[in-house]
Amino acid sequence: MSQPAHSTLHTSHSSSRLPWLLLISAAVIVLDRLSKIWITRHVEIGSAIPVIPKVFRVTHVLNDGAAFSLFADSATPEHVRWALIAFSSAAVIAVLVVLVKVGRRLNLMTIALALVLGGAIGNLYDRIRFASVVDFLEVHIVHYHFNVADSAIVVGACLLFLDALRSRKNSSGDEPAK
Repeated sequence: MSQPAHSTLHTSHSSSRLPWLLLISAAVIVLDRLSKIWITRHVEIGSAIPVIPKVFRVTHVLNDGAAFSLFADSATPEHVRWALIAFSSAAVIAVLVVLVKVGRRLNLMTIALALVLGGAIGNLYDRIRFASVVDFLEVHIVHYHFNVADSAIVVGACLLFLDALRSRKNSSGDEPAK
């Protein structure tokens, strides 16, 4: 006995979300690479271009550490590099596995995972190829340097947090009565 046409269409339609999610990840990777290439070609290391004086600058710095330059001043920078490559590789694999499992839907969680995946791959590429990550966006208020990949990871993490809050609210029965 064959399945009804609408069931087949639904299955086919729902399985087509993963390529779109991977396209989001790929877009993050491409934007990250293009922006880092532009910075390395047009802004000398240590230089800065003010965008909003005393608030935001485009800079060119190399980050040998993790987020917020954590571990950048380590006595064993090569150990830090390989530890970050191992951690990032594990994170990329974990996020990719989860994305493949839940990627039939296009929702806040899957979009967030796609952003995190693209950002993690973007920075992992830099660590493997160049031993450090090019950071070029500087918010002077907190003196923090970041890049497109970092931004995608942070936005993805925030979206995951919002999705978790939304899911918790829906499961706790706080929805208005219909």
